[in-house]
Amino acid sequence: MTATTTPYAGLTAPSTARRLLTAPTTGPLAALLIACLFFSFSTDQFLTGGNFSLIVQQVMVVGTLAIGQTLIILTAGIDLSCGAVMAFGSIMMARMAAEGSLPPLLAIGLGLLVCAGFGLLNGVLTERIPLPPFIVTLGMLNVAFALTHIYSKEQTVTELPGPLTALGGTFPLGHTDITYGSLVTIALFLLFAYALSGTGWGRHVYALGNSVEAARLNGVRTSRLTIGVYTVAGLLYGVAALLLVSRTGVGDPQAGQTDNLDSITAVVIGGTSLFGGRGSVLGTFIGVLIVGVFRNGLQLMGVASIYQTLITGVLVILAVTVDQISRKKAR
Repeated sequence: MTATTTPYAGLTAPSTARRLLTAPTTGPLAALLIACLFFSFSTDQFLTGGNFSLIVQQVMVVGTLAIGQTLIILTAGIDLSCGAVMAFGSIMMARMAAEGSLPPLLAIGLGLLVCAGFGLLNGVLTERIPLPPFIVTLGMLNVAFALTHIYSKEQTVTELPGPLTALGGTFPLGHTDITYGSLVTIALFLLFAYALSGTGWGRHVYALGNSVEAARLNGVRTSRLTIGVYTVAGLLYGVAALLLVSRTGVGDPQAGQTDNLDSITAVVIGGTSLFGGRGSVLGTFIGVLIVGVFRNGLQLMGVASIYQTLITGVLVILAVTVDQISRKKAR
């Protein structure tokens, strides 16, 4: 007998190594490992359990915002209002609970609901009128910022009840103290990583970002999905507000003023395309850690904060450049 061949005998499936090398998260993960290696040699304080716990604490608020930002950017949208909405939610929770007008748990629930309402309004304005997401969320940034200062009367709220600061508490893990808020953030990343990769809802989000018309022709209710994504993102901003209050122990009307840009930075550095349809929550988690590691490491080295901002800006430009190049090659 002679061996038979098929037209596809010379073709093989991509190897696991090749898939890993071309994965969107490979570059950000390599950058994170290189940064950790560099700072571990640059300062003795970096490579300690306590410092890594501190990094996670420092990024848990922006990280939670960045999950919502990831969902929106995957649909080819953007949200400039997330930091201001979070600040308003935190002031609402803090003031209502501290003044005793509402029980602390009810104040938290109302704050979450209000933040989700901002997201719902962003989604409705974006989808029903429709208006560009950039314009809608830019306007909502100003609305939320003004409401925060009006409602707080420019005063920081102190002496918060226990339920509002509970997530700022710690528990020992070996010789390191871990905050409960850090666990909440990590749990949210895991939850939404599964939601995007393992559910029909997640597949629809990616389809919407790739092509609204194609998604609609395939039976996706694009309008309802877009509004739902913005609403879920708003709810996540409310969780970030609670994490902010629990970490700082106060309701600060000045909080969150640059967190909208920091969240976008983390999403972009993590490999999510600003044009929608490509990226992951896992990549965003890596992007958040990259920003946190760079700022922490440079601070330990005594580098001025302005240079930290400079390096972060360079990282964003590099990440978007890589995204553009990869999109052109894919065409």
